[in-house]
Amino acid sequence: MSGQEMSGAEIVIKALADQGVDVIFGYPGGAVLPLYDALFKQNRIKHVLVRQEAGAVHAAEGYARSTGKPGVVLVTSGPGATNAVTGLTDALMDSIPVVCLTGQVATHMIGNDAFQECDTTGITRPCTKHNYLVKDANDVARVMHEAFFVASNGRPGPVVVDLPKDVQINIGKYVGPSNVTHKTYRPQVKGDLGKIRQAVDMIARARQPIFYVGGGVINSGPKASQLLTEFVRATGYPITNTLMGLGSYPASDKQFVGMLGMHGTYEANLCMHQCDVMICIGARFDDRITGRLDAFSPNSKKIHIDIDPSSINKNIAVDLAIIGDAGHVLEDMIKVWKTGAHQPDADALASWWTQIEQWRKRDSLKFDRKSKVIKPQYAIERLYQATKHRDDVYITTEVGQHQMWAAQHFHFEKPNRWMTSGGLGTMGYGLPAAMGVQMAHPDALVVDIAGEASILMNIQEMSTLAQYKLPVKVFILNNQWMGMVRQWQELLHGARYSESYMDSLPDFVALAESFKAVGLRAENPDDLDGLIQEMLATDKAVIADVRVDPLENCFPMVPSGAAHNEMILGDEEKQEDKPTVTDDGLALV
Repeated sequence: MSGQEMSGAEIVIKALADQGVDVIFGYPGGAVLPLYDALFKQNRIKHVLVRQEAGAVHAAEGYARSTGKPGVVLVTSGPGATNAVTGLTDALMDSIPVVCLTGQVATHMIGNDAFQECDTTGITRPCTKHNYLVKDANDVARVMHEAFFVASNGRPGPVVVDLPKDVQINIGKYVGPSNVTHKTYRPQVKGDLGKIRQAVDMIARARQPIFYVGGGVINSGPKASQLLTEFVRATGYPITNTLMGLGSYPASDKQFVGMLGMHGTYEANLCMHQCDVMICIGARFDDRITGRLDAFSPNSKKIHIDIDPSSINKNIAVDLAIIGDAGHVLEDMIKVWKTGAHQPDADALASWWTQIEQWRKRDSLKFDRKSKVIKPQYAIERLYQATKHRDDVYITTEVGQHQMWAAQHFHFEKPNRWMTSGGLGTMGYGLPAAMGVQMAHPDALVVDIAGEASILMNIQEMSTLAQYKLPVKVFILNNQWMGMVRQWQELLHGARYSESYMDSLPDFVALAESFKAVGLRAENPDDLDGLIQEMLATDKAVIADVRVDPLENCFPMVPSGAAHNEMILGDEEKQEDKPTVTDDGLALV
């Protein structure tokens, strides 16, 4: 009830409840004990005790990305806040709505180097969409509601609310969400209709078009993905997704040419290179997509649809920009397309598809299916085949080769089913993100496709899984290397393998059992299907140690600084440049 007086901490909890928050990921400390006391006195919001604050933010990211609602984090001052910085930066880069509450020393002690004090707002200013330092309990409710509005509207992102301890204790008046409007932040959601008509006309006249779609469509909500699918099918044009956009368009559809970019398919990258009209929706032309800027799609007219004005012409100059929410713009585009009776050039489109099918025959994702050791691509393929009939499958990943193989070989038909660290490339993301997804969807199958190096970054969150009985499945592609580092060293640094071999790995089966989870291992292809079935059959958390080919590289690969049409393909790899591996796992160069 607006106008009711209560402590600052109680105002925070009431504001969270009124915003529809059902779970918080956090870790207590002295500067947030009033908040934890207020949490103790209520039953509407559940708290998940993580084992390190970075895990709290990644868990909130997983929750947010799988539900479309903001994830909420609660950490203490000083090291609690600084430990959250990596997760906040990850959320900023990938446009994930997160509200992070940080404790702070009392207002009269700020600037005195008090115990566990740090300049949280200063530190987090570059890695948040916005942040607040609240100095009056009467401002707490307004700031809380504003934080959720800013995090969720426009291009989503993380918002920090820094709460001094005395502000949490002092009495203030509560105001509800309906009484709070942000004075200045008004993101544009409807696109300019004149520009939309112009874009549709350009699309209809294209001879070699490509839809290039990113995570902005997923952020817009499930309806945007439905509208995207309707529009793309109406045109008959090919479509490619960024890493963050996977699932926005059904992967099984014949018009989908696969993921593009550094480890994208041959056909997707050549479509981008040779198109004459590029329709970019909810993507930002990042370097992993564009490659060498002066050689990027050199003969195309570019249409860019994005809700973030700062992304327009930031990396690539475009011919037509439409600022607006992807869902709203797509809805208007479909109306214009239908009312204008637009028809593509059938002969040109047929010729374009003939060329694309020729590129597809290259089968750029092929691998050795007769190998006597487990190929990582095969492991993911078998996991996909075992789970594709289920509607409730959510995949997270760590970062590295396994991440790219998962993007290539696990096929997503719906949005919000794929959680990975794209822009920041944060090792250790997958396990806590899976934890957040599982909290949001307790009956779903949640699998973290991991690497043995990356999983160790936040392995302590297995303890959180044990405490809350979360049945997350960790599917480790164990090649005993920091795989992507080794691949780059092999291909770009003269096969000098500097500090990329993991020679002191734990026994993952025993490690799982120590966390009251199930440990499984597969060492040859014949073991794989049985391991996957056993993993899926248990209602406990699982660590599956899948021993894969230690020298397999992830292809195709567009080397950093190269153009889309300068891909390295697996069958062109010089086998004599590969290291020899001895029985003890050491590489001989």
